[in-house]
Order: sequence, then C-alpha cells, then structure tokens
Amino acid sequence: MRSIHVDEISRNIKEMCIEANYYLSDDMKNALYKAADQEENPLGCQILNQLKENLAIAGEEQIPICQDTGMAVVFAEVGQDVHIEGGSLADAINKGVHDGYVEGYLRKSVVNDPFIRENTKDNTPAVIHYSIVPGENIKLTVAPKGFGSENMSRVFMLKPADGMEGAVNAIVSAVQDAGPNACPPVVVGVGIGGTFEKAALMAKQALTRPVGTHSDLPSIKAMEEDVLKRVNALGIGAAGLGGTVTALAVNINTYPTHIAGLPVAVNMCCHVNRHAVRSL
Repeated sequence: MRSIHVDEISRNIKEMCIEANYYLSDDMKNALYKAADQEENPLGCQILNQLKENLAIAGEEQIPICQDTGMAVVFAEVGQDVHIEGGSLADAINKGVHDGYVEGYLRKSVVNDPFIRENTKDNTPAVIHYSIVPGENIKLTVAPKGFGSENMSRVFMLKPADGMEGAVNAIVSAVQDAGPNACPPVVVGVGIGGTFEKAALMAKQALTRPVGTHSDLPSIKAMEEDVLKRVNALGIGAAGLGGTVTALAVNINTYPTHIAGLPVAVNMCCHVNRHAVRSL
C-alpha cells in the first residue's frame, strides 16, 4: 500500500490548471500548425495564423490562451493500492483548482447554483470523474472546459437500425448545427454505446485523447477518418468564416450497449482543447 498526501495532489492540480490554460499541449499545437499549412481559404489561413500568434503571446507572457478559462473537469484514475492521507481526494482536487485559478489569475466562471448564479469566486467546485484502477499511482487529467463549445454538445438516442451511417450523420449534423458557436477549428469528441450518461462521459474523455491517435478498432478508426472528412467538407472553417479546416480531429470512444439502443454523444472543444496529464 502506497500513501500519497493530499498536499501533493493539490499542488499538482494547481500547476496543471495553470499549465493547461497558459500553454497548448504539443499534440494540439502540432495540429493547429498543420491546419494553417493545409487551409486553402486565404481568410481561414489568416485566422489560423492569428491563432498561432495568440498561442505564442500566451506562452511568452504567461497569460491564458483564451479568456474563457473553463470549468475545471478532472479525471482521477486512482490505483486500488493507494492510500490518500490528510483529507479527502475531492477536497484536495478542489483546493488545487482554487489555488490554480486564484494564483494563476484565471477567470472565475463557476456559479454556485444554476438559477441563483452567484459566482463562487475561485472556480470551484470542479467536475470530478473517478475510476478505480490497478496499481499504486494516481493519474490526474485536468481538462478546463469553456462553454462556447460545451453549449453545442448533443446526445442522440438512435435506434439500432440506424447503424454506423446514422451515427455518422448525427455527428456531422451536430457540428453543422454548431456552426461558428463552438469556436472552430474544433476537436470532436464522440461517445457511442453504453447508456445516456456513459456516452456523454466517453465523449468528454475522447477530447483528452492526443490528436493524431485513433481508436484501436479498425472500423472505428475508419469512422473517425470518415467523419473528419465530412465535417471539413462542410466549409465552416476557422471562426465560422469559411474554409477547408473545420475540425482538427474526430476522436470516438465506444462501449457495449443494450440490444434496444444506440446512444451517440457529441462533445466539441475549440482549438485550445486544454488538457494536462500527470501521474503521481
């Protein structure tokens, strides 16, 4: 049994909140630079180059890439042989989010109630997803989620007879309906299977998969490539002003499901697609 103190968890979460908001991950940075080289529309190319300049400024001056520094979404994969000392895991994560957003001068965007809407002033609480895994480590993924793209999320409860083509059409329609509102170019996270909530969670998790990687299932890999091609053929382009690059990647996660259903969830994120990963 290995022990990890809550202070270590809080410190890492704090650093990850700041890191994810100041610096784009290498996979996203490479995808954005590649998109700028491949974009055929002059206006789209100009916008993508402006986004590259914005990234450089954010990193050099240590300021957020985007003013919407998101609601903190944290995936905690906890090894079953880990003992957490000094307090609760949830409190440790939320302390890290508090410290990261306050000390990192990140915008506080969380309200304490969906209707009263009083700002909590420290961006807590985080949305935390736990899973118990083998081993004696804790893997933390911090993925701050802005709500321009979050508001464009969709869940389709399709019929089994709709099949893969029906799922593809649903995903493409979600991106088309979102238009400029998801701040393209986007990464399209998709969850297929499970139940209503499982599909949504898989779609969120899919956004944290490195751009350029694909599903291990050949049929789903082909589906990812097909959807990406169809999405980019929509012509929405960067900032919705037209172009050949609307999406940087389509990541699809799947899970077994019920004989009577075919849940499909779509969760998009803008070109920032923030995520930081550490193992303790």
